[in-house]
Amino acid sequence: MARLLGFIFLVVLVVAGISFAVLNSGNVPLNYYFGVIDTPVSLLVVLSLIVGVLISLLVSMGVILRLRHRARKLQKQIDTLRKNTAGLSVLPARE
Repeated sequence: MARLLGFIFLVVLVVAGISFAVLNSGNVPLNYYFGVIDTPVSLLVVLSLIVGVLISLLVSMGVILRLRHRARKLQKQIDTLRKNTAGLSVLPARE
C-alpha cells in the first residue's frame, strides 16, 4: 500500500513539474560574473531548488556527524557499564 501511495505521489509530482515548466517557459536573462545567458524561468527555479537542497545538506551534515560521534561514545559507555555490572552478584532480599 505504501509503495502505491509513493508511486501516485511521484506521478503527481512529475505532472506538476511538467505543467510548471510549460507555464513558465519564458526566457529571462541570467547575469553572472562571466556573461549573460537567457534561460527559462522554470530551469532557474529548479536549479535554485537544487542548490538550496545541497547547501542545507552540507550544513546539516555537521550536526549529523557530531550526533553520530556522540552516539558512538555513549554506546561505548553503556558497553563498559554493562561489563562492569555483569560481574556483580545479586544480594538476597531480606525477609
